[in-house]
Amino acid sequence: MLLDDLGAPVDLPFAPQRVVSLVPSLTEAIAASCPDVLVGATDWCTHPADLDVARVRGTKNPNLAAIRSLSPDLVVANKEENRELDVRRLREQGVAVWVTGIEDVPTSLVAMRRLFVEALGVTTPDWLERADELWSAPPAAPRGRVAVPIWRDPWMAVGPRTYTTDLLARLGWSNVLAGPDADPSDRYPHVDLADLDRPDLDLVLLPDEPYEFTADDGPEAFDRVPTRLISGRLLTWYGPAMVEAHETLSA
Repeated sequence: MLLDDLGAPVDLPFAPQRVVSLVPSLTEAIAASCPDVLVGATDWCTHPADLDVARVRGTKNPNLAAIRSLSPDLVVANKEENRELDVRRLREQGVAVWVTGIEDVPTSLVAMRRLFVEALGVTTPDWLERADELWSAPPAAPRGRVAVPIWRDPWMAVGPRTYTTDLLARLGWSNVLAGPDADPSDRYPHVDLADLDRPDLDLVLLPDEPYEFTADDGPEAFDRVPTRLISGRLLTWYGPAMVEAHETLSA
């Protein structure tokens, strides 16, 4: 009997041949590594672009009946992206669910290695070896102070104890909303625009997910600090995106 990242038992008597992923980044990772086992994914699983599997609605409202109809050997979920209620209901209906627990870059690397080697029963993917090599290097020299909004009206931003904050720190960027005065339990705080548009920041990063900031929707709100549109996938997706994130954001 295996234990997932949260310590829950997962009965996998054989390597899963039918997998449903409820996490976009893990969908991309599985599709890049062992695509033949992937039979279902959420509507939000947009990578790879040509992914041709059954869709089971969203990460927060998956269609449990549709998942069961696919007869999965394993459902892959994440403690932050998916609801504990849905995981519990699937397990009560006899479906094996592996929940990943990820809060920073090191835990993402460990979690993905466990998922592939222990749960899926495959060798460590090449992209994961490369990501481990890139992100195990010492943190970059300080580059500046940033904030990362993830929503507007009302404004929300990335806070402490998040994968994004840790990733940016390893690239030399300090998230001003994750400092010692931040509430560690409020990982994605509601903020005022004044908390973001302030002269002591060097840059505000405007991702295209979950809110889709664009050239016409976002930068115009800021008078005091420069902004940069950026791929949300590079900031928030663990998996093959980690390699691209290091190579792109380091530059």
